[in-house]
Amino acid sequence: MSKVSIIILAFNGISLTLDVLNDLVKLDLTGINAEAIVVDNASTDDTVARLKDFRLPNMPFRLLENKVNLGFAGGNNVGIDVAVKEGADYVLLLNNDVILPKDVAKVMVATADQDKRIGAVAPKMYFAKGYEFHKDKYKNNDLGKVIWYAGGILNINNVYSEHRGVDEVDWGQYDRQEETDFANGACVLLRAKALKEVGYLKENYFLYWEDVELSQRMKSAGWKIIYTPKTFLWHKVSVAAGGPGGETNDYFLSRNRLAFGMQYCSLRTRLALLKDSLRLLIKGRKWQKMGVSDFYLGRMGNGSRIK
Repeated sequence: MSKVSIIILAFNGISLTLDVLNDLVKLDLTGINAEAIVVDNASTDDTVARLKDFRLPNMPFRLLENKVNLGFAGGNNVGIDVAVKEGADYVLLLNNDVILPKDVAKVMVATADQDKRIGAVAPKMYFAKGYEFHKDKYKNNDLGKVIWYAGGILNINNVYSEHRGVDEVDWGQYDRQEETDFANGACVLLRAKALKEVGYLKENYFLYWEDVELSQRMKSAGWKIIYTPKTFLWHKVSVAAGGPGGETNDYFLSRNRLAFGMQYCSLRTRLALLKDSLRLLIKGRKWQKMGVSDFYLGRMGNGSRIK
């Protein structure tokens, strides 16, 4: 029986967190010894008060409190470290804004168990109804079947990452389980042995690109990153943070793309990236300029965007 620590990172949004915790109650945990860990990233709402004495009927539950917002990477690492040190076989990272089917944990663990060199597994992910980027594009019966993630594509030569199938209505075009470039951190099962070998999420990224970077590190060490369509979930995608042109999006994507590219890409690509970063400094939006500037000034972590 595999020991699985389910880690949910929370920063405000207590109603979202309670919804996903209620989904955990319905999970099929056959063959799984599960526990739930909510890591609170210094919420300013009543998240901590509401979860202090919270209990789940089907698995142990605990709340870990961060005194400051450590970002997606640092916040999740607090839970990952506890889980790995206490003997978890797998860590399942979950956003608090996802809607889960009852088989998601069982299928992901079964997938990872097929091959001991699988380091990460991510399922198919749909936009939750009403959270699509292009709401007017779809018919009513398409809603709930619009793909958000069906595997990750990393263009290493141009330092761009994207979700395969994003905005497409699912008709079975991505129904083959296969290796993929990166596992999206909104829902990913990570093998503890792989994490012990390559390390955790890169905390100086704070937000965005950290899942791509961890996947790249795992692949470089010989671990496989798997996309499975055998289970799925729905994601209440935050357009405010993740939409094109959003300030948070502009800042962290611009900065962390540079950090990733300068570490992992060829000299030719790094030179092209330097040229592109100069373009952004001159013609980019305010927070793109700030992201580029902070990278070259060594301001990583929360940088200039989060105070």
